[in-house]
Amino acid sequence: MKKLARLLALALWGAMAAVTPASAELNLTIDSPTVEPMPIAVAPFVDEGGAGDYAAEIGRLVVADLVGTGLFYEIPAEAHISRISAFDSPVAFADWKAINAQALVVGAVSVSGNQITVKFRAFDVFSEVQVDGAALQFAGTTDGWRRMAHKVADVIYSKITGEGGYFDSRVVFVAESGPKNARLKRLAVMDYDGANVAYLTDSAAIVIAPRFSPTGDRILYTSYESGFPRITLMDVGSLERRSLDEQEGTMTFAPRFSPDGGTVVFSLERGGNTDIYALAVSSGQLTQLTNAPSIETAPSFSPDGSQIVFESDRSGTPQIYVMPASGGEGTRISAGKGRYGTPVWSPRGDYIAFTKQNEGRFHIGVMRTDGAEERLLTASFLDEGPTWAPNGRVLMFTRETSGAGGQTSLWSVDITGRNLKQIVTEGPSSDPAWSPLLP
Repeated sequence: MKKLARLLALALWGAMAAVTPASAELNLTIDSPTVEPMPIAVAPFVDEGGAGDYAAEIGRLVVADLVGTGLFYEIPAEAHISRISAFDSPVAFADWKAINAQALVVGAVSVSGNQITVKFRAFDVFSEVQVDGAALQFAGTTDGWRRMAHKVADVIYSKITGEGGYFDSRVVFVAESGPKNARLKRLAVMDYDGANVAYLTDSAAIVIAPRFSPTGDRILYTSYESGFPRITLMDVGSLERRSLDEQEGTMTFAPRFSPDGGTVVFSLERGGNTDIYALAVSSGQLTQLTNAPSIETAPSFSPDGSQIVFESDRSGTPQIYVMPASGGEGTRISAGKGRYGTPVWSPRGDYIAFTKQNEGRFHIGVMRTDGAEERLLTASFLDEGPTWAPNGRVLMFTRETSGAGGQTSLWSVDITGRNLKQIVTEGPSSDPAWSPLLP
């Protein structure tokens, strides 16, 4: 698939003013394993009053977001011929062409009290146009400066690649500590790049497999607080939590929201048998979706809510199946050698990500929703539990090293297998789950 990359079509001054379209376009194929990064220049953001270090920090974070995708490389400031001294300064396009910049971003920051305003303009250097003849502006508190930088980068990324952004998002995960055979675990949330970590639970009880709601205001996870696995619902704002579907003699785990947030699907074990159930969050009505002597687990809805992909060992080894959201036998879609698990439907609806174990190695992979075009993106001692970025083009997962001292960490990779990198956290981390874009 090839996308015509519309260079930085920045609409709306302050998200309200009308704009005049421009026709600048660049070609950038983003789903190829070999992509030549686009040279981009981000001029140091101008301090328009009281900005202090914010102007420099915001500019650096915009660059870090874009370069971190592997699709761009920065032309460093020391190579710039022109210097931008004012936000509205005329652009000397010849100077930017001379250093081979294909795109130029100019920004400015002002601060008054605890209020900060960030604005920027973007240019197609070789066409010598400010695309759409407009600029974008964000305003808020100084505490939110990182979000504003991520929003700027999201717009640039989106307009060049034709894909949705994902920088202005959060990731919930399990922060780990202690020895491998007595690991303490607690829920934490962070920016997509590992910054701004906040802890949601203490380490008094083991917690695993957190999942954001479609609106990002609630989290599902599995807690061992009672001594048995129970699915738990937490409000992100208040941190209030409650167990769902407590039935004596059962264990519940692997929960996930429906696309509308009104239903939770999960696995329920009773009498040694594990099946998939659906629970209406408001009424508590419980519906059994599978009925088999095998282990049925890890359910995930399609984006339109019509189907569920899940893991089952009914064929003798764990494989991936798809069934209607109302339940049923399901159709097996995994066909390669090895064991498959933790399937997750892409938010775009075009792929299913999964964990695969084969010949002593673990992999994160993707396949089409009918099982076609299976592609393994990673390989290591232990890779597992993929989660999709909001744009459906990047995955995050857990990687664990071997041995008695093995440690868990978070990694990301795009759907071509490019740009594999570790997400730096304060300590061992596992079970990531990406939020939707923040409102």
